Amino acid sequence: MNKTATRRGIVGAVLGLVRSHGPGNFTIDDVAASAGISRRTFFNYFPSAEAALTVSMDEFLTGVLGCFETRPHDEHIVDSMLYALTRPQDPEQLAVMAELHALAQANPEMMRYELETWDRAEQRIVTSVKQRLGEDADPFYISCLVGSVLACGRSAFSEWQRRNRGSITPASLAELETLFVEAIGFLRHGFTRSP
Repeated sequence: MNKTATRRGIVGAVLGLVRSHGPGNFTIDDVAASAGISRRTFFNYFPSAEAALTVSMDEFLTGVLGCFETRPHDEHIVDSMLYALTRPQDPEQLAVMAELHALAQANPEMMRYELETWDRAEQRIVTSVKQRLGEDADPFYISCLVGSVLACGRSAFSEWQRRNRGSITPASLAELETLFVEAIGFLRHGFTRSP
């Protein structure tokens, strides 16, 4: 098995065990058995089961970054960022991201990993924006812009969780995409709408 397949197998095994047993209710030995690997192999890839789950979150956020990086360079940077976060998402990837967000609300360890994933994404997006705007760009502007856009994304997930209690259906995922658009709309229009 190649490294990519092994990594995906571990992630799939952890996600399957979370779904069937609940977070924290299985061991690394269970993951290894489910993935068809040794315990040692698991630890060659991940320090914990929670860390394995963040791969799906990283993939989702990497997709957002990839979309941003393909936008025309003459497009306003804010428009490029807003487009990247509000573009239609891969339904399967969005479902896993939503599921993991819901799990993190009840699991402090998972919440820590989720926050670290968002922080890593923020650093990568800041770097990408700096490359696009050039070295003379104001780092404070870039930091505020990226932080605001990602905060809108996190708020959309939180509101989705509040409304749907983690229920993942085609309708609830469509609502999540609508919440992304609405949250980014608040930012785009300077929060001028009355609450």
